[in-house]
Amino acid sequence: MKVLQHSEHTLKTALISQNSALVSQYDKLDAGERRLMNEAFQPSSNLFGPITVHSQSDWITSHPEVPQDFEQFFTDRHRNIPCPEKNIIYMQSIGALGNTRVISEQYIQWLKGYCEAFFYGLTVKLLEPVPVSATKCPFRVNEHTQNLQIHAGRILAFLKKKKPKDAFCIVGITMIDLYPRDSWNFVFGQASLTDGVGIFSFARYGPDFYSSRYEGKVSKPQRTSSSDYSVFDNYYSPEITSILLWRSCKALLRWIDEESNDASRATPRKSSDHVNLRKPVEAFQDWREWIIKCIAVLEK
Repeated sequence: MKVLQHSEHTLKTALISQNSALVSQYDKLDAGERRLMNEAFQPSSNLFGPITVHSQSDWITSHPEVPQDFEQFFTDRHRNIPCPEKNIIYMQSIGALGNTRVISEQYIQWLKGYCEAFFYGLTVKLLEPVPVSATKCPFRVNEHTQNLQIHAGRILAFLKKKKPKDAFCIVGITMIDLYPRDSWNFVFGQASLTDGVGIFSFARYGPDFYSSRYEGKVSKPQRTSSSDYSVFDNYYSPEITSILLWRSCKALLRWIDEESNDASRATPRKSSDHVNLRKPVEAFQDWREWIIKCIAVLEK
């Protein structure tokens, strides 16, 4: 286990710039925002702690990258910036997100609410759900997990064709595991910054995914041809638990504390769809306490 911790000088160098455009942004910060930013410079801050690398297989160790400071991010010519003509985040669910239609609808409504809170000022719209067959993407059974997977890159191509003209970006979400190419085991997600499209799978966020009792395993190969998507009919979707929702979102205070009401409960379309889903937020407690501490610094 290794702890990555930088000095106050290194942190300031990475965050504070002499770039005139950034200086003008810094000048607009109020006193509370300045206090919060100063917390990021302190190695001993209880708000912004060091990164702990648990093993050599951790991403930050096994995939070394050239460090990027804030000025490099700000001036990157590939950085997408919303504008009045393109200020909508579209969410496209692919396949079922829950083990019933009502649960699928509620889950994506929770994700929509979170995105609206996190990306404040942007509008989030939901596109009609589509089955895997609509994407015409390749699929396979993973030889290690015996779990179905769909091809992330081909889904990006599908999303690019569907991207509305007023979209800042379009994000596909699915409960089916992803792979980017035949030689890779899996990938959590994949995106194209220049095209403004992305796909993310929550399959591995379920608590049982890596266990031998995971119900998504394919007992024997069922694929008969590259165009036979019937294997995805009634395919297993993990239960929407507090842990899965937390891993899907991470958190903002108002969204966490929002009481179940007309907007946060599933709305049955038929009288037979009686359901009363309360948002599972138990796993968000640490994030909630962190946000409260940040607010306290802002309000000093």
